[in-house]
Amino acid sequence: MKVRIGYGIGAIPRLLGEPHGLGRVVDDLDRLGYDSLWFPERINSPQLDPIVAMAFVAGRSERLRFGPAVSVVPGRNPILMAKMLASLDVISGGRCHPALGLGIANTAEHQAFQVERTERAPWFEEAMPLMRRLWTEDEVDHDGERFTVKGARVLPKPVQDPFEVWLGGQAPSELRRTGRLADGWLASFTTPRHVADGIEMIEEAAAEAGRTMDPGHYGVLIPYLPGVDESEIPDVVRDRVAARKPDADPRDVVATSHDRIVALVKEHISVGASKFVLFPFGEPADWHAELEALADAVLSLQT
Repeated sequence: MKVRIGYGIGAIPRLLGEPHGLGRVVDDLDRLGYDSLWFPERINSPQLDPIVAMAFVAGRSERLRFGPAVSVVPGRNPILMAKMLASLDVISGGRCHPALGLGIANTAEHQAFQVERTERAPWFEEAMPLMRRLWTEDEVDHDGERFTVKGARVLPKPVQDPFEVWLGGQAPSELRRTGRLADGWLASFTTPRHVADGIEMIEEAAAEAGRTMDPGHYGVLIPYLPGVDESEIPDVVRDRVAARKPDADPRDVVATSHDRIVALVKEHISVGASKFVLFPFGEPADWHAELEALADAVLSLQT
């Protein structure tokens, strides 16, 4: 399996307030050899829309791959979403890597997409196969509960063939959906033990659906605390971990040093993951220095 290490950028109000701040970060990631750059989707948080941010990366870098981590499907027109993602793949020469999901369990976020919680999964189950067809077929006829189209076309087609889709999520229903419908899994706020259990469940669901999963298509988003030493984990971080993984030790979820990132990456590799997104929980005091120091510590693990 090829080990690849990317970076994630979420709520970055200070960086976005600096002229050309994001551009300089993209330049550093490119120059230092990071594999990719990822943008979570949150409406009620000071971070960029992932489609807009990915378009910026496509134009700024000729090498970095990019993706949303993850982009919310329920509430969106799947034809228009298929068009946007295909367009990003075309203008970047095949560097767009969609990671899709249902959205976080947050009432304010649900309100933005105007889809009830109980309707999110059925919406996704119909929309994702429709998008796949639009990326591969000349014309698509579809008559479903939520979408009806006749002779629909999305052009230009993605450069990548197949245009692979990864899913986020960790609930058993989400893992089974990944096995049935997706090409890969991007886990977040998790531990090596939970990743091992998740891979097993995904592969069981894939086998039941008559499919196989590429063993190199398991990824993990690892949050870390820039500028914090091993003795410190802020209460706000402990609370976030407890909400997402109540049975986990926070130190197995959030890295508090570059050395701990290396250890967590190695532990996840040992259970079957090979793609990683390092995600700062907060803004470093100096982005340039942080990315260089992190590259020195971690990028030697790439293969």
